[in-house]
Amino acid sequence: MKEQLIRKCCICLVLIMYGFFVPVSKAAEREKPAMFWTWLDYNPTTNFDSICREMNYLGIDGVMLNAASPDEYRVAIPIAKKYGIQVIAWLWTMNLEHDRDKILKEHPDWFSVNRNGKSLADTTAYVGYYKFLSPVVPGAKEYIKQKIQSYCEVEGLDGISIDYNRYVDVVLPTTLWPKYNIVQDREYPAWDYGYHPIAIEKFKKQYGYDPRAQKDPSKDLKWRQFRCDQITDIANMIAEVVHSHGKTMAASPFPTPKMASRMVRQDWGKWKLDVVFPMVYSNFYTEDPSFIKDCTLENVRDKAANTTLYCGLMAKNNDEMFVDMDEALNNGAQGISIFTIHSLQDPKIKERFRAYTTAAKSKKEKNNGTLPRISTDKVENDPFKKAGIMKLITQKIQDMVKAENPAANPVVLSNYKQVDAYDVTKKYLVKDKVSNKNFYVTFFFYGDILSGWNVDPAPSNS
Repeated sequence: MKEQLIRKCCICLVLIMYGFFVPVSKAAEREKPAMFWTWLDYNPTTNFDSICREMNYLGIDGVMLNAASPDEYRVAIPIAKKYGIQVIAWLWTMNLEHDRDKILKEHPDWFSVNRNGKSLADTTAYVGYYKFLSPVVPGAKEYIKQKIQSYCEVEGLDGISIDYNRYVDVVLPTTLWPKYNIVQDREYPAWDYGYHPIAIEKFKKQYGYDPRAQKDPSKDLKWRQFRCDQITDIANMIAEVVHSHGKTMAASPFPTPKMASRMVRQDWGKWKLDVVFPMVYSNFYTEDPSFIKDCTLENVRDKAANTTLYCGLMAKNNDEMFVDMDEALNNGAQGISIFTIHSLQDPKIKERFRAYTTAAKSKKEKNNGTLPRISTDKVENDPFKKAGIMKLITQKIQDMVKAENPAANPVVLSNYKQVDAYDVTKKYLVKDKVSNKNFYVTFFFYGDILSGWNVDPAPSNS
């Protein structure tokens, strides 16, 4: 028996030496991800060849493509490959997209439920297309798994990138509040989702109590983490399918794991990702590039060890685009994805973008495929030390004063006085010495970083 085992080992060794038998793991089959990406919706009626040619010219060598069916990818992929562009399927998971109406009609019991007991099957959260499934419903989980499987079977597809793998936003970024005429200085029941009956029973079995019985369930860390874990289970279920096909597993989550866990119950540092493209859209949050730096520094620390960190940025048709990319790549990100290539319109900006991608790729190649972290900065959570943000706040106050008096002189602000603090919120009072008007300036620290700010009028006797 021992001699037979030795003989088999020797035969295998000879076959390997002469190239007859080369065991290759599924992981080894995956191509190294491109450095510059864009998110893009695929439309069969548009000239996709022309778009790919433009991507190639700009130095964008990867596309996260959202198409309505596996067959549309089969048409698009050969065109992209002609220009050396990697293609990852950009798929919505918990929030339905192309299959929304079908599932609403056939399985209304699959949808997420808020703290008020309202299901998304027959209610609206922010916008009509927010139709999130509940991650604990067995039928919904199996449906997602089978859908991912069908896309993984597409030949030439490099990977899967999941989006909307979360709950409804319990808190929106501050810049979006005016759009919906809301203030979300804390977690409110109408936007707090994850209360599907199956989830409640599962939690009760695990912890012995009903989270709804508490005065303020938003303060229950076990209940928050439980919901995060259900989303993590979905992500890792998908990763298992994707990796079994030898493809890259990616995701487009909220800016940092800590921010995401508070804002959408998305603890993505625990997901089995090969690449992550956190959506660090500074214009949604603090409106200052320092937000990108802070998030990237946090993500270097909190991502999974085997995950390569990229940075998702809002494309800007001006000089800010290059400041934003510097903040990401100088602080630990290994690549960029922009939303979206169509926003780059100015010919001069396009030429600068092309030169930027060429230089960045060369730098990465010379450093053995890894961008060195240049910045030695640490996360700065004192808003008063962030000149860019304080300038924006002063301008906001100036605009509010001028709205009442167009001839108003430039504001001269007093010292800021803290008047309140709760949860992730710190509230200050400041006075314009010229107009004698008072203002409340509120800072938000979701995920332990400065993640937003807001300015409101304050009573004159404050």
